[in-house]
Parts: sequence; C-alpha cells; structure tokens
Amino acid sequence: MKRRAFTRLAAAAPLLGTLTGLHAETARAATPARTVTAMSSAGRFMNEHLSYRGAYVWAYRPDLSRTWGEMEARRTMCWVQPPGTPTVGHSMLDAYYATGEESFYAAAERTGLALVNVQLPCGGWNYVHDFAGENALKRWYATVGANGWRLEEFQHHYGNATFDDAGTTLSGQLLLRLYLERRHPRIKEALDRAIAFVLNAQFKGGAADGGWPQRYPRVPGAVDDMPWPDHRPPWLPADVRHGMEDGEYTGHLTFNDGVLIGNLTFLLMCANTLGRRDLVPPVERAMAMVHRLQQPAPQPGWGLQHLSAPRDGRPAGAPAGARSYEPRGLAPEITQNMIRHLCTFVLLTGDRSHLRRVPEAIRWLETCRLTEEQIAENPLLTNRTHPTYVELGTNRARFTHRFGSNIRNGAYYFDYDHKNTLGHSHAAKRLNIPSLWETYDQLMTMNDAELADWRAASPLTPGGRIPLPRYFTVADIELTHLFRGATLPLPTVEETEAAELVAGLGNRNHWLVPLDSTTNPHLGPPPAAPYDGTAFMSTHVGDTHDTSPYDPAAPPAEAPYEPREPEQGITTESYTANMARLIAYVATHSGTPPR
Repeated sequence: MKRRAFTRLAAAAPLLGTLTGLHAETARAATPARTVTAMSSAGRFMNEHLSYRGAYVWAYRPDLSRTWGEMEARRTMCWVQPPGTPTVGHSMLDAYYATGEESFYAAAERTGLALVNVQLPCGGWNYVHDFAGENALKRWYATVGANGWRLEEFQHHYGNATFDDAGTTLSGQLLLRLYLERRHPRIKEALDRAIAFVLNAQFKGGAADGGWPQRYPRVPGAVDDMPWPDHRPPWLPADVRHGMEDGEYTGHLTFNDGVLIGNLTFLLMCANTLGRRDLVPPVERAMAMVHRLQQPAPQPGWGLQHLSAPRDGRPAGAPAGARSYEPRGLAPEITQNMIRHLCTFVLLTGDRSHLRRVPEAIRWLETCRLTEEQIAENPLLTNRTHPTYVELGTNRARFTHRFGSNIRNGAYYFDYDHKNTLGHSHAAKRLNIPSLWETYDQLMTMNDAELADWRAASPLTPGGRIPLPRYFTVADIELTHLFRGATLPLPTVEETEAAELVAGLGNRNHWLVPLDSTTNPHLGPPPAAPYDGTAFMSTHVGDTHDTSPYDPAAPPAEAPYEPREPEQGITTESYTANMARLIAYVATHSGTPPR
C-alpha cells in the first residue's frame, strides 16, 4: 500500500548560479552518462579542493581567502550546522546511490569520518569545530562569536553539544547510512555514541519527561542574563520588558528548530535499521510529552520553549523565554507544528485519541491572528497571519525590538507595538489553518481497518527491519516515509534543466552564485558610546563592530554602509540543491529505484 505524507514535500528550486559563456556545445541535450561525468567532476572539486579534511562550512570565496558558516569562519573550521558538513555528506551519498560512482562514496565516507573526528565526548556535536585546536576555537568565540549581536548561540563557548538546527541528528543520520552501507567499525562506534547522546539528553521524570533541551549536557555557570546598557534612548518606552525572562535558556525543553521531530526521526531510523527496539519507548515518551505540555484552556497551545524544572514560582512545563529576543509566551507556529505531529502520531499508533485536544488548539489559533491594521502598518508583516509570540493570559501579540548599534550599547526588548520589528527574527508567521482542519477531518473519518493498516506498517510496530529512504537531499523526509512500504517520490527534472545545470559548471567544476550574505571583520571591542538613533532597529547587522551576517545589497541606512553588489562565490547550499536536481534526473532516467 502506497502511503502519502499529510504534509507536502517541498521541492527546493535549484540555485542555477551564473551561466557564463553558455555555448551550444556545453548546453547540448543532457544524457544520464554526460550528467554523471559532470556530477563526478563537481563532487571531486568539493571533496578535494573546497573541503578541509573532508569538512565544510557554508560559503567560500573562490580563492578561499574568506569563508563563512552562519558567521565568518577560519579556513580550518568545520560547520556542523546545516547546510554544512553533514548536508554535503548526505549529498555525496545520494549521488553515489544515483550514479554508482565510487568517488562519491569515498567523499561521503571522508566527510563522515570528519564528523567522527569532531564528535564531542558526550556523543553529540556543537555548531562548529576548529581543526586548529580548542584554543583556536575559544579565540574565535571570544572575537567573532562574541560580537555577533543577534547570534547569542555563538557568543559563549560552552563546550557542549546542541540539537539546534538538526546538526547533531543530521550527523547521526549520515553515520547511520554509512554504517549500513559498508559497516565501518569507526563509524559504528561513533553512531553508538550519537544514539546514546540522544537518549542521555532526553529529560526523565516530571512534566518535561520525554523532551529535549537545546544543548546538553548542562554547563555550570552558563549565561542566564543579557546585559542591559546603563543608557537608554530617550524615545524608549519606560515599561518595556527585557529578556532573558527565564534565565539560561539552553537547558529548557525546546520545540524550536525541529528538535523534537529531528530526534524522533533519528531514533526511529535507528530502531528499524539496526533492530534497536529499545529505542521505541523513548519515542513513546516524547509523544506523551507533547500532550502533557499543551497548555490549558483558554490558551491550549505550545511555546517555543518550556521550563524543564520549576523556576521563580512557575511550574515545570510552563512556557519559557529563550534568547533575549524570544519572549516568554505561546508560539502559534510551534502550535501548528505540534498539531501536525499529533496527526502523525495517529498514523504511528493507529490511535485517534492523539487528536483529543486538537480542535481546541486550532480554534485557539483562530483567536490570535494579526489584525489588518497591524499588517498594513508594518511591511515586515506582509503575507503573515499570526504573531510569533502571544502573551500568556492576555492573548495579546508581543513584538520584539532593539535599540543601540552593537552588542555593548544595545539590547532587545518586548512590548505590544507592531511597528519597527526585527528584520532578522520574524515578528509574524504564515499559518495554514484550513489545512489543519482538513488533516484532522481526514483522520477522524478513517475507519478502524484503515487505522489498523497504518499501525501494522508503522516503524513503532515490530515486524522486520525497514530500509531507509534511498535519498536524503532530493526531497524532504517525513516520518510517514519511514513506514513499511512507503516511497519517497522523486521530483521531475526535465532534460533541459539538467543541461543548464551541467553547463553552469563550465570548466570550473563548480557553480558560482551571488554571496548574498557577508560580514564585517572583527575590529576589536565595540564602542560603548550611546547610540540613540533607530537605523539598526530592523537590520540584520548593527554598526561595523557587529560581526552578524547581512546582505551587502541591503545594508543599514547608516554611514559608512553603502549598498554593493554581492560578490560571486561557492556555497554548500547551491551545491546540494543543484546536485539534488541532477541526482533526481539521473535516478529517474537510469531507472534507479527510490529505495
């Protein structure tokens, strides 16, 4: 029985790059053989020229004189956070499965072993690693990281691992795929440590039982407050709130950035390929946790984060604030995600009781929409439907702003003003409430036999090992793709598109694309002199001492910034996106099965 996911697969548009000198000869019709030759050349360039010991960051000048992850990176650094090292590793392995070219497997294994080398003793991964050594990494955190005003996760070197942005679980998935293919003993040892890390980090007991923090293990003395400058601009309202409202946020239970679903997916992949049935109870505990942390009426939603232990008279499980620009409250987008997860849990278990509080959650989302006035008066709210944060008790939208020009003279604050919101962290999201009702109705109208069929095919149900989807970068993998008999449809790629992508490589063997993100170099400690202007309220970067990334074509409207054309460079995102299209083309035309 072919089963479909209830959430739509997102087929990313290819990043074609700069097609310079496109002659008739180079643009001739693509064939699978010609495409494989071009793909192999591109893969060798990435592995042999661009990578550092098999590891990657995000973006590179062609001469490698500057490189970037989410922030500027040294040449010796490895970025684990996607679309960095594990993403490229998955792409190489996908290309191997599509083409059979051994060079792709060698590149994927080299990247996997790079991840083994940067794996922390706890079994997880940090966002970044520096092959130059721990002292070099600490210097990076104390200089580049510490001055990224909006990037609080990089301002302190904790030395522990993170679940944020799926770096740890995506790395674990790559190790799992490599181990299943060739049974490499070093990779198996690292994979076992990664599985143990996910299990050890899972909260045990109490309201948070079954959930995960953003970082693990806890670090004594971790920062639990962001400084509030002595000077405040005269225009700043007196009654604004300043985070972090609930202290050090990385130990709270988090739903941010797909931590929950990423961990569940990884555990179920391991359970059903390695025969690890001991990994099923942790998944079931996580599903129970989602129910437990749904808040009571009249606000039956979920927050970005929740307290893992009582704090200041508030119970464990209560919504919590996170970074200084993420106020305490409920999060409509997270609530939408949890509703979708509950719908998937019905299919995993064959039990409709997972839907028992879904209608009240959807109805609550209908009560906290943005107003037409709010949307009309703030261009950053265009095409959005709901605020990112809803205040507990009042059901009012809370909006984040900032004053100052850098991390030393500025700060974030919250109020109810929907104008002049942040540019780097969306003040509002676009939700699809009709689709939530549609999915709910579909599940409620399923008969018992249909639900039993889903349960029989579920990765939670014993019955033999279930192979992984064959490709990980060609289409989004949903939990429903892990069911017995499920297929992962490949996107359709026409011959003309494949030919354009091959031609875009030119004789360079890599795609050049505009680098729409750049950074200021580290200039030393930022000035503490007050800045009472408003030029940096909604920008991605502050003054020239701020090391946060920004679009060079749309810098702050403040000297010495001037708009400039992005330079051409190489990115792991464009490589994996373009290769995904070519992988789909070759796999389809060569008859390679999707599993």
